Amino acid sequence: MKKSLLQLILATAMCIFGCALLVAGLALPPAGIIDSSLLVAYGETLTFAGALIGVDYHYRYRPKK
Repeated sequence: MKKSLLQLILATAMCIFGCALLVAGLALPPAGIIDSSLLVAYGETLTFAGALIGVDYHYRYRPKK
């Protein structure tokens, strides 16, 4: 698998999973030991990291004009 395709898949997966954790942390009541603030913090971290990887991919592999 090419590195560029792997980078794009990783960025997309991190953003989707991060957004899912954000929704779960904000919408669901705490059901156990894991506090919702931990889910929100980890979701924000994944979303930010995925966005950075996506921006790097965009500017590294953008078409030449």
